[in-house]
Amino acid sequence: MFKNIIRKFQISRLKDKNFLYLFDEAPKNEYICLDCETTGLNPRKDEIISIGAVMIKDNKVIMRKNFNIFLKPSSKVNAESIKIHQIRPIDLQNATEPKVAIYKLLEFIGSRPIIGYYIKFDIAMISKYTKQYIGINLPNESIEVSSMYYKTKKRSSEYEFVDLKFDTIMKNLDIPELGKHDALNDAIMTAMIFLKLKDKTPAKTTFYTN
Repeated sequence: MFKNIIRKFQISRLKDKNFLYLFDEAPKNEYICLDCETTGLNPRKDEIISIGAVMIKDNKVIMRKNFNIFLKPSSKVNAESIKIHQIRPIDLQNATEPKVAIYKLLEFIGSRPIIGYYIKFDIAMISKYTKQYIGINLPNESIEVSSMYYKTKKRSSEYEFVDLKFDTIMKNLDIPELGKHDALNDAIMTAMIFLKLKDKTPAKTTFYTN
């Protein structure tokens, strides 16, 4: 019931009814795995400079159904963030205007659940733009792979530490590394994590409504 109240509220705030498809019933057994590269870790002041996403359908990563785009920042990207995401000013010369990029992303995602590693950050960053452009936060359900992984670990007590670093999860699940801090590669690797964990974790405990 609470979920329906939030849905109705979101729809009432939607500026452009062309985006009502975001609230459609999600296609069965389809997900979008997503990752953003940003200028920093503060959604209030930092910006997205790259988004990578890939579709999962019927327990397969559909490589031909991928999304990879650079967004034009409003100001020069600082040197410290370049060290992390390795996206140089020259890489952004032909970047897409943020509004165009976000509209394309929404079309790609549709109403599908979104999977990610610490996905709440990515959704908060994307919602910064969708709130401005269409009046609402990104409404899709989300699935956090680190939570899925945590639930699969046997512990001797509830206080036992579980290493949730991306590298650790990848290593323990025997997933090949495709290259870090590339949004599309990160999305693909996260998709592989999800598929490895999907049948080991109760689905109802891994979904979150934003």
